[in-house]
Amino acid sequence: MSDSGAPAAARVLVGVSGSLGSLTALCRAADEARRRGAELWPVLAWEPPGGELAARRTPASYVLLDEWQRLARGNLLTALDDAFGDTGPGVPMRALVARGTAGRALVESADRESDLLVVGAGRRSGWHRLCSCSVSRYCLTHAVCPVLAVPPSPLEAELTTAHRRNLWHLRLDTRRLAEAAEKTAAPDA
Repeated sequence: MSDSGAPAAARVLVGVSGSLGSLTALCRAADEARRRGAELWPVLAWEPPGGELAARRTPASYVLLDEWQRLARGNLLTALDDAFGDTGPGVPMRALVARGTAGRALVESADRESDLLVVGAGRRSGWHRLCSCSVSRYCLTHAVCPVLAVPPSPLEAELTTAHRRNLWHLRLDTRRLAEAAEKTAAPDA
């Protein structure tokens, strides 16, 4: 219930970072909001470069806090434009920029049992799971509401594979490509 005594509007909150995975989650959250007749709440979490501890140690960081928040707001608007363009999500939307780690900011924003929290499930490689703190895992563990973890887009897997190939700056063996091109270009005798 809200302060006026009327029931609070249903909300679908979604973590946004601008990555392909978060854009996939954002589109899925918009679909869920339409299906449920709920408001869409995209949430972009940000921290000062180096984290909160580094920001407290540097006096100049207080001057930069407004600029960092402005940049975060710009990143959120870019992500929303990338996902929905000029047409918008098709449901009422309240975008939120929250200061803090992504998992904590999402869990604190989705503070009603009736909320739905949508997060990208992230990469599935064993190395990535071993070495990184998973926002989706944090949300699944700490949220008071249901959490929908959206698997990565197939496009993201293709781009990641292509990036991995180029990571080592390996030269392509173009001889086979040239031979195939010659075979298709040469008339049959």
